[in-house]
Amino acid sequence: MENLMKLIRRNPAAWAMFGVSMFFLLTSDAAFAASVKGDVNWGKLIQMLLGGLALFLFGLDMMTDSMKRVAGDKMKDVLAKMTTNRFAGVFTGALVTSVVQSSSVTTVLVVGFVTAGLMNLSQSIGVIFGANIGTTITAQIVAFKVTKYALWMVFGGFMISIMAKDDKLKNWGLTLLGLGLVFYGMSVMSSAMKPLRSYEPFLDLMKSMENPVMGILVAAAFTGLVQSSSATTSLVIVMAGQGFVTLPAGIALAFGANIGTCVTALLACIGKSREAIQAAVVHLLFNVFGVVLWIAFIDQLGDAVIALSPDTALTGAAKLSAEVPRQIANAHTIFNVVNTIVAIPFVNQFAAIVTKLVPNKTADEAAADVQAAFKHKYLDEGMLSTAPLALSMVRREASRMGEVVENMLKEIPAGVYTGNVDHMVGVRDKDDQVDILYGEISKYLSRIGQANISEESADEAMAAMTTITELENIGDIVETHLYHLSEVCAARQVNLDKEAIATLTGFQEMIVKAFHSALVAYEHDRPDAAKMVLKLEDDIVDGMDKLVLERHQQLLSSGKVTGKEMAVFTFQSDILENYKRIYLHTKRIAKLVLHQEGSSALVAV
Repeated sequence: MENLMKLIRRNPAAWAMFGVSMFFLLTSDAAFAASVKGDVNWGKLIQMLLGGLALFLFGLDMMTDSMKRVAGDKMKDVLAKMTTNRFAGVFTGALVTSVVQSSSVTTVLVVGFVTAGLMNLSQSIGVIFGANIGTTITAQIVAFKVTKYALWMVFGGFMISIMAKDDKLKNWGLTLLGLGLVFYGMSVMSSAMKPLRSYEPFLDLMKSMENPVMGILVAAAFTGLVQSSSATTSLVIVMAGQGFVTLPAGIALAFGANIGTCVTALLACIGKSREAIQAAVVHLLFNVFGVVLWIAFIDQLGDAVIALSPDTALTGAAKLSAEVPRQIANAHTIFNVVNTIVAIPFVNQFAAIVTKLVPNKTADEAAADVQAAFKHKYLDEGMLSTAPLALSMVRREASRMGEVVENMLKEIPAGVYTGNVDHMVGVRDKDDQVDILYGEISKYLSRIGQANISEESADEAMAAMTTITELENIGDIVETHLYHLSEVCAARQVNLDKEAIATLTGFQEMIVKAFHSALVAYEHDRPDAAKMVLKLEDDIVDGMDKLVLERHQQLLSSGKVTGKEMAVFTFQSDILENYKRIYLHTKRIAKLVLHQEGSSALVAV
């Protein structure tokens, strides 16, 4: 039950839809008595049709969300390989979409990856092509008419979700529960439409769907409204099972569903990079291209699926209602598979067309982007519902934050050792970038923490929060303390000899080396890089302590220490003390990678 309550808190809109469906299904028939006309009780019909649709969409949302959480880590690994070549992209897109049962989800993820710079436009096209193939699985399942087992699935999934202690098993239970609700919603809609078998105006309306243009427009509009091509094709298959939709009309409606599903990706790219917009436009162009390619061959496609679909022993209307749903599902699959086969050799041409429609940024626009480069680059809203993917984006953004800090560390000698305050002003200003990224990553992590995530993902989110906190602390040391030391050097005219500068620079280079290794260790989960950071401790910490002690003993043994010598000694000691603090913050990042230290930072939930 706790798991279901978390689901309610995470997705209140979906549960509101569920509540609406229950209202329609449980409202008394007497409330609609005045709407009865002839043999069709319109109140009861609308009640069941809308309630069934709400159940279907809610179940699909629950199933998709649960499967994303079950397959989150595997999805991350699969998506990492999607850029190898266009054929691998097609396979990956089909696989991921068949798992999450939503081409829109896959396309939104692709938009996020393109926005984050993890793939270019050409690499994303194959994945988008494959997503259309993967989404045909839902129609195939519905066509098998497994709706009679729907309530068993609901019961079984519910019992698993409330009794299982393992998060993965609970999510499997919610997946089964969602699938059961999908099938039950289809069953309710099917029952609702039975009275329409003898209602001539409705039958005439369904016949008008045989006009391909009409069928495509209606299905595209409906799919854009509910943002689910699976809902549209499944509803078409249910109507075909009742004998309302002929095979040509069903094929035209399935074509329209393919166009309407592009709305989600187009909405997802609003406010994103040009490359993300291009990816969404690819999805639209490809689907429109496919429909235009096939619209004149609907009858031939119908003949092909009739030949492929198994013959039944039934006759007349019963034969049609048994075979047409399977034929529509097969036509939907063939349509998408053939479109992909035809289009895959022309990926580069697709990319060129889209680039002309949505041009890349001009040099001035690119320069403006560079000025705003400290804004987050990898944190994508579309990935928040899949914690492992969202956390992988956090790693990249934290690494980007670390790169700014690393550049600050590299600039220390040129500003501090010689008292070049103007140079350190530029270095200090970079800490503003660090602070901005820290704030944005923190907010993103808090939103991940609001979801029902696994214990492993929660630990990773905590570690990420600790890591960016350590990075900010290092940036603050440079901004405040080392900047102040550059002012001290200039005001007191501290002059370091070549030997002192070489010694300090040697420690600074070891600090930068350790810091860089810690960043690599965190971003790529590299224990070997983390161990390298720890191995440098003797050279850095002990080496600094030994140097300060030796220098102090030299001053004492000299008998008389001048004010200038003491200023140099104090200045050098302060630099080394700050270097030591930087190393200790760096060391903590490495220990987090090695799981040798817990995180004290909390992600808001």
